[in-house]
Amino acid sequence: MTVDTKLSPQVRMALLALLVGGIAAILDSTMVTLAIHTLTVELHSGTGTIQWVTTGFLLAMAVAIPVTGWAERRWGGKQAWMAALTLFVLASVLCAVAWNDVALIGFRVLQGFGAGLIFPLMQTLAVRAAGGQVSSRLMASVTLPIALGPILGPVLGGIILHWLSWRWLFLVNVPLIAVGLLLAWRFLPADRPGPAARRSRLDVTGLALLAPALAGILLGLSQLPDEGAGALVPLLAGVALLAVFIIRAAQYGAGQPIVDIRLLRLRSLGSASAVLFTAGAAMYAAMFLLPLYFQQLRGDSVLEAGLLLIPQGVGALAARFVVGGLVDRYGARAMTIASFLLAAVATVPFALAGPGTSLWWLSIVLLIRGVGIGAVLIPPMSVAYTGIAPGDIPHATMNTRIAQQVGASFGTAIVAVALQATLGATTTDAFRGAFWWAIAITVLAVIPALLLPADRPTNTRPESARPGR
Repeated sequence: MTVDTKLSPQVRMALLALLVGGIAAILDSTMVTLAIHTLTVELHSGTGTIQWVTTGFLLAMAVAIPVTGWAERRWGGKQAWMAALTLFVLASVLCAVAWNDVALIGFRVLQGFGAGLIFPLMQTLAVRAAGGQVSSRLMASVTLPIALGPILGPVLGGIILHWLSWRWLFLVNVPLIAVGLLLAWRFLPADRPGPAARRSRLDVTGLALLAPALAGILLGLSQLPDEGAGALVPLLAGVALLAVFIIRAAQYGAGQPIVDIRLLRLRSLGSASAVLFTAGAAMYAAMFLLPLYFQQLRGDSVLEAGLLLIPQGVGALAARFVVGGLVDRYGARAMTIASFLLAAVATVPFALAGPGTSLWWLSIVLLIRGVGIGAVLIPPMSVAYTGIAPGDIPHATMNTRIAQQVGASFGTAIVAVALQATLGATTTDAFRGAFWWAIAITVLAVIPALLLPADRPTNTRPESARPGR
């Protein structure tokens, strides 16, 4: 059974406000990765130090995710959203005027915290604006920045680095966020929390376990290609803290844990979160390899590599116009499996390619791959909120966002290690081997997709019926 996929004018305007703000954060997180060499030269720093411009941003994002549910409950979604945008844009300006590498890294951590608040809030507020009725059309809209950001970010970043100063990587956020704040003030529904919500207490112990757990896991995964066994220390420490958090959260008494993992007992959310973990891994594994393939194997410039990825962005955008109707017609499970397989098949040519492979041919397969990647997030997201009570929407969002974030780091680490391990061979063979790993990750992602419901039922679960209650 499906729900009405038509979005009211009020919901469409709320989505527009959320997307304008959200696209700035996701583009920024992907643009800066291209600037590592430029920043090293301009700020007279070392590559290892400047790498923390990216690493610190990602770790701060992970730390912020668990806070979003409490912030939304304490101050209301609209106020929390506008505060997150304000924090992000102020940090962006500070990054643009950074005078050395230490200052830039510190401001990027602040910016990453703002971005970590933005992404889950964008998802939560979109569901709230639709009255909890989650359709594939709604998810196609709200996941647009997440799907297009990693594809369009390198293009925009390459253009800025080619024509302008690196400082404009951050200054471009100012007009976008300004428009986003204006739209949010005008079109996001006011949701003043009641007295009980305003007095809600932050689960400090849970945050003290989960925040360093996520940071340790992401840090370990990001350092795995370069540090090898040395990266196991933060990785294993993060896994241990996560295990303690899970045990504690599963037995939580009165009140709410910082992230309610008991909701994962629902088949809809549990299966969707598993799929989003593998989707993050599959998406970002190849996203990591593709720019490097064009730059290191073919010798293209940063700008050229970004422009060559445009067909993938076009395919991802085109998928948003058709996948909603297909999910309603064929169900989330079938469409998720089809999307993963399409993305895997379209990645195979890169595992067979060399420095002289036709760019026309690669552009065609990138277009096809973009369709698969652009569609893969929508089916699981369209069922993730099935049966979720209104008060639990932020917790469902945090569960799905954490799964996708960790999955993205996992997939990137796997192919980065594979690439490093085979660099003793020819560069062509190294990239071919790494792309085969990316293909394997994408194919294996079909397994959790089999757990998704075949149909997408309506969101009718009563508020009182919560797991663990």
